Amino acid sequence: MYGFIWRLLPGNTWIKALLSIVLALAVVYVLFQYVFPWAEPLLPFNDVTVDNQ
Repeated sequence: MYGFIWRLLPGNTWIKALLSIVLALAVVYVLFQYVFPWAEPLLPFNDVTVDNQ
């Protein structure tokens, strides 16, 4: 998959490396701004219950 993306990007090695970094940062931004806040209420990590016995 990464080889396909590398071959798809235009330019020489330095431009491809720069574009790869920009694409990775864009993916991280989208994940933190949209995907993780949407998914957080669906995850059970904050549902802590303790029974008094």
